[in-house]
Amino acid sequence: MPRPRTIAVVVAYNRRDLLIEVLQALGDQTEAPAAIVVVDNASTDDSAAVAAAAGPRVELVRLERNTGGAGGFAAGLAHALEHHQPDWLWLMDDDTVPTPTALERLRATAESAGASVAGSRVIWTDGTDHPMNTPRRKPFVRRDERERAERAGGTAIRSTSFVSMLVSAAAVRRVGLPLADYFIWNDDFEYSTRLLRGERGIFAPESIVVHKTRVLGSTDADPGARFYYEVRNKLWMLRRSHSLHRLEKVLYGASSVRRWIRTAVRSEDRAVLGDAFRRGWRDGWRTDPRPTAVVLDGLPVSAAVKRADRDGGEGGR
Repeated sequence: MPRPRTIAVVVAYNRRDLLIEVLQALGDQTEAPAAIVVVDNASTDDSAAVAAAAGPRVELVRLERNTGGAGGFAAGLAHALEHHQPDWLWLMDDDTVPTPTALERLRATAESAGASVAGSRVIWTDGTDHPMNTPRRKPFVRRDERERAERAGGTAIRSTSFVSMLVSAAAVRRVGLPLADYFIWNDDFEYSTRLLRGERGIFAPESIVVHKTRVLGSTDADPGARFYYEVRNKLWMLRRSHSLHRLEKVLYGASSVRRWIRTAVRSEDRAVLGDAFRRGWRDGWRTDPRPTAVVLDGLPVSAAVKRADRDGGEGGR
């Protein structure tokens, strides 16, 4: 049987040195992706030039404006579906460096478990598990699903992050693209839970990637003004997305409130954090995310995005 066709999608923004390292690591995989799509989010350094010069398996999608991680992954997924007929899509940021067997073990674990989404074990540069990218275990998991995940060497999950997420192309075609209007924060939470509503996902601890963030921090570290996106997008998700059941919305909503309180307690500038919270709270209640095809209109991928959105609906709204 031919090996399933995997396309890697890397979203890049102003980290050209790390992008070089990521592309090298993708080239060194024991199971190489059939192609690597690099979405450059209007970088002001030479990230686009790095991708363009990286070799024949690397394909550059250059966006004229920064669409954030959410828009970048939506663009990359749409492009990959349009041009590469993938079986699997492997998503990561430009500071995610996969170890040589990361893809091989991620795909094998997903297929063994019958999962449509799989997430790698994410570590920091010192080998510590990165708290920012811990998958959420699946609550109320059925016994057969739990046992099959365990036999595959993993854990049944309800969500995972864009730092090494493997997604079946069939699942993307079914539910559509990430919501580009999220820009950053909770975009992968909303998308992975939408993909996994009624489906199987697995955490694959033998698939390891290094997330080269500047510091080792969790999601309750002080984000400053960017806290706006955490609050707005979480409210958007709880109000508008169909990715979670009602009980899950209660559970995850309560968890978010506890995390917001910890963030405020640890903040070094509560005035900035408070302003971000107030604006996020206001916009989270008063506005709704636009369809991804609208957000990415006018970009080189807009036609492919419209087709992917048409096939998958309106992003779970």
